[in-house]
Amino acid sequence: MSKSKAPRRPRAEAPKGFRDYFGTEVTARNEMLAKIAAVYHRYGFDPLETSAVETVEALGKFLPDVDRPNAGVFAWQEDEGESKAGDWMALRYDLTAPLARVAAQYRNDLPSPYRRYAMGPVWRNEKPGPGRFRQFYQCDADTVGSGNVAADAEICAMLSDVFEELGLGGDYIVRINNRKVLNGVMEAAGVLDPADPSRFEEERGIVLRAIDKLDRLGESGVRALLGEGRKDESGDYTKGAGLPEAAADTVLAFTGARRDSGAETCAVLRELVGGSVIGAEGVAELEEMARLLEAQGYGADRIVIDPSVVRGLGYYTGPVYEAELTFEILDEKGRKRQFGSVAGGGRYDDLVKRFTGQAVPATGVSIGVDRLLAALAAKGQGAAPAQGPVVVTVMDRARMAEYQAMVGELRRAGIRAEVYLGNPKNFGNQLKYADKRGSPVAIIQGSNEAEAGVVQVKDLVLGAKIAESASLEEWKSRPAQVEVRREDLVKTVQAMLDDPA
Repeated sequence: MSKSKAPRRPRAEAPKGFRDYFGTEVTARNEMLAKIAAVYHRYGFDPLETSAVETVEALGKFLPDVDRPNAGVFAWQEDEGESKAGDWMALRYDLTAPLARVAAQYRNDLPSPYRRYAMGPVWRNEKPGPGRFRQFYQCDADTVGSGNVAADAEICAMLSDVFEELGLGGDYIVRINNRKVLNGVMEAAGVLDPADPSRFEEERGIVLRAIDKLDRLGESGVRALLGEGRKDESGDYTKGAGLPEAAADTVLAFTGARRDSGAETCAVLRELVGGSVIGAEGVAELEEMARLLEAQGYGADRIVIDPSVVRGLGYYTGPVYEAELTFEILDEKGRKRQFGSVAGGGRYDDLVKRFTGQAVPATGVSIGVDRLLAALAAKGQGAAPAQGPVVVTVMDRARMAEYQAMVGELRRAGIRAEVYLGNPKNFGNQLKYADKRGSPVAIIQGSNEAEAGVVQVKDLVLGAKIAESASLEEWKSRPAQVEVRREDLVKTVQAMLDDPA
């Protein structure tokens, strides 16, 4: 009789495209999000938590740059039995689509405008790569129900205040553009007919995708896509928008219209949109935002009008904004480059309409949490490694109640502490455990100390420094372990924590 095979053990590894986060990483994220939330709260925004799961119907067409309706999400169909197909469900791919559902579902209960912020993980069923995961955190703030560009200006001001609060003052810029201005430019270029918006739809899509590639392809590459088309290095051909040279000049002039002041930039844009009504409306909105921000003291060192901001123009309906960190880092090849964009948003007046049939104005911003955390770490402003707990070692199992009493006293004094709960047989292993936990202090009391009414308090931070470099004289002048009366335990530990070696 053949031996039965042993059951196959599961691989102890995270699924592809996912990762685990440990102590310091979680602490750093929580600290950063708490600072951001404090700014949002100061601006009068309320927190909102929605389910991680939405119906596919509520999510609608998922990602703006994905054509297949189920592409980009983790979705499944509920089992309702043989007689009826269940609803399709999906993990949320961002925090905006759930907000649209909430705004429609509770429209009679929520204040209007409704101002909310949300923070949490989202999931995208995309091909993972270096630094690109299928689960990641987003941090959003949105105003639903106001068509006033003061709401857009407020989001930009709030975003600027977030970076100031995080200690990034002088190392960022918030840049503003407007989709309506681009529409005016495309009208002037002959690819938008206000009387028949469905005309030239394909050409407008090519124009949008082309200018979105300006950073990567440069002006010559974008000009080719605006014209007859472009063949890349591999020989693949991309069809162009077929614009005449003069029309392509107009579109490229739009992306390069930034001048020294907002007023000068708006003057250039007004000239580019010509007689377009929608274009003039967009320029007026930019001028109003600039006026409102200037009145609050936000100068060009913090927030600027910059028509080169093109990401998301295919999705947003009015003002568009992007926050960029301007300090330099070294890439994987040791080359200097700017850190780049860490947040973006804009006005999206059509999203809630899917539920209500009525246009509901909305504007908001999303911060890339992981990128912002990386930026803070690169600037040396991330959370310091979390200090571990004080460890009360176990010298005698029979005295566990006394050890628990010690740790209780420490905790009541606000000191993070724990009793060693592993096998206490090898005392060296207890100190190794304390070292692995990053513990600053270890408490030692055997039977002899207990009879004498004392405890040994070992300064692990100082002990590590002494082991590295201290001379004999220094070691004698400040021993790393002291004996104190039992009643002085908390006072002694607190003094060591307040005066680290």
